[in-house]
Parts: sequence; C-alpha cells; structure tokens
Amino acid sequence: MSDIGVTPPQFLVLTMVGAYPGLSNADLARLCALTPQTVNVVVARLEEDGAITRRPHAVHRRIRMIELTRQGEALLAECRPRARTIDQELLHGLSEHDEQVIRRWLVRIAVMDGEEK
Repeated sequence: MSDIGVTPPQFLVLTMVGAYPGLSNADLARLCALTPQTVNVVVARLEEDGAITRRPHAVHRRIRMIELTRQGEALLAECRPRARTIDQELLHGLSEHDEQVIRRWLVRIAVMDGEEK
C-alpha cells in the first residue's frame, strides 16, 4: 500500500474506524494491539491527511471520538483490494486446512495477548 502512501498501521486504524466509528485512541490501541504512542502518531497523520476526523465525546469531553471522512472512506476502499492481494500472496501454496489452522492460531494469539494486558 506504500504506492498510495498508507502504512500497515494506518490501514489497520482505517479498517477499525470504518468498522467501529466513534472509537477513541485508547480503544484503537487495544483493538489494534498497538501502543498508545503509535496510535497517537497514526491518528494524527490520518487526521492531517483528511482521512479521519475527531470530535469530543458527548459526556467525557476529554475523549475524542474518531470517524472516517469521505476521503478516509475512499482511501480505505482503495486499500482493500491491495490488502486482498497481499492476503492471497501470503496464502499461495497453502491448503485450505493449513489456512484454517493458521487463522485459528492467529486468533488465539490475539485473544491471549488481549487477556494478558
């Protein structure tokens, strides 16, 4: 995705905000398994580029809720086919069974990582 100026962490943040509008930086850090510092940098860059917008939470004014802009939605739509191509390249030569085993293993790692924090 470097040809369109999107890093893997930026794609991950765009994907999660697209799926769950209104996340905070802290929510994103937990959901994406990234450090809060990394999320701060990624979110600031995406906001600077016009891909996301942040607005104050209705009750907790210090919390900023993140949403995609139209530009962010278009950028995410441009990224998705590239991500599918990368997935296909990674899976090339694997049997369906092997793919399922790897996906289950990755989910287990993600769940275990979330439980330890």
